[in-house]
Amino acid sequence: MKHISVMTPCYNEEGNIRAIYRAVREQFRKLPQYTYEHLFIDNCSTDRSKEILRELAGEDGHVKVIFNVTNFGPNRSGTYGMLQGSGDALICIVCDLQDPPELIPEFLRKWEEGYKVVLGQKTKSRENPVMFRVRKLYYGLMAGLSETEHLANVTGYGLFDREVLDMIRWMDDPDPYIWGLVTQLGYKWCLVPYTQRERQSGKSSYNFYRYFDFAITGLTHVSRKPLRIATLMGFAMSAVSFFVALVYLLMKLARWDAFNMGTAPLLIGMFLIASVQLAFIGVIGEYIGAILTKVTKRPMVIEEERLNFGEPADGEEAETARSKAAG
Repeated sequence: MKHISVMTPCYNEEGNIRAIYRAVREQFRKLPQYTYEHLFIDNCSTDRSKEILRELAGEDGHVKVIFNVTNFGPNRSGTYGMLQGSGDALICIVCDLQDPPELIPEFLRKWEEGYKVVLGQKTKSRENPVMFRVRKLYYGLMAGLSETEHLANVTGYGLFDREVLDMIRWMDDPDPYIWGLVTQLGYKWCLVPYTQRERQSGKSSYNFYRYFDFAITGLTHVSRKPLRIATLMGFAMSAVSFFVALVYLLMKLARWDAFNMGTAPLLIGMFLIASVQLAFIGVIGEYIGAILTKVTKRPMVIEEERLNFGEPADGEEAETARSKAAG
């Protein structure tokens, strides 16, 4: 029997943890041909999430839990959780039930057909319409800047084959952009459309800074075009500045006494050039920051505690036996 890992990242999700646990369990009751484990990774919640996760781990051996020592951000914590699964494939699903667990059988069917990555693509959403349009604008921008195909309206909800996860683990990137890697690595993938639901309980911990941070991470991981744009803009501004200076010089030579250059054009030009330089120094800084994160070998997260990893759930005994036989 194939063993499936389900990974759910959570932060202050006390109102949703039991609901997503029951929803996933219900889906696998309909899939007796698979065994499963449900792995929760808690990003140092400050509400009752830890207490609820301890209760679930005590009630059900299929539930595994990782507690982080502090909040490492949703991308790093979620990616780390993906790499801790022991299944033949891993399904990522968020805790707030905006992504329907009912798609799990469809993901597995596509996986059995040979797709290494099966992702949910939200074609409609019941969230704030302004945020949905902002996200569409972001995906359009990323599609224009990305050097490979960029997947629009994909949040990470979906299935990843163990081979893909092993490759991500081998790359050893402490802050990877998984959704960009899907097309870059060349594995066979497909999209399953769905309508994103409203959040069931609580308020999202995402704010403008987290969205911006994730957007910049994605941009620096999938494209070098911003650096090329900066270079081209530098050449273009240099050419414009030289042309304006030449025009002013010729006019001054032609009408030495009558032509008064004034300070306004000089100040405007200085501020324009300075603002362009600052903007693109920031772009370069983001790339340097991404490089620094890689070369300093920072861990994705540091764990505080694990629950139920010592005692294998159903199906893990078979996985251990396969590993020993292969070794």
